Amino acid sequence: MGMDMAAGKKGKSQGDNVIAVNRRASFEYFIEERYEAGLSLQGWEVKSLRAGRANISEGYVIPQHGGLVLLGSTINPLKNSCAFVVSDPTRTRPLLLKRREIGKLIGHAQRQGYTLIPLKLYWKGSWAKLEIGVAKGKQEHDKRDSIRDREWQRERARTMKKGFRS
Repeated sequence: MGMDMAAGKKGKSQGDNVIAVNRRASFEYFIEERYEAGLSLQGWEVKSLRAGRANISEGYVIPQHGGLVLLGSTINPLKNSCAFVVSDPTRTRPLLLKRREIGKLIGHAQRQGYTLIPLKLYWKGSWAKLEIGVAKGKQEHDKRDSIRDREWQRERARTMKKGFRS
């Protein structure tokens, strides 16, 4: 019985922690590096994130005042959030990173053709974290290659599944 209890606590999957994913990122960009950053949030934003009311697909990360900020992402307030707090769903949210990481990411952002994009918003313990990708934009023929590869993987999976059923 003791073993079952321990296994039950570890059974929480990683998928339960994900708040929002930028699905267009891998289609629009080549992701070269990934970094984990904390977010500076207000109380109503944390409550909204717990309810899963976030969208980062339109967001991007830029250097500002010696740090990095998340722009364009939306965290919609709950209807029952605090009435005396003015909630701005698209406000600029400072990112929390180590000084060395900030310097690296600013260097990447200043290089020709590179941009910083949010990839995934998730919980790590009780902290909201944002996965940032250093990305280079894809051209039209690269996007067609991505579609072709995805369709090939899907077709291969179907063939394998059909082979196992026989």
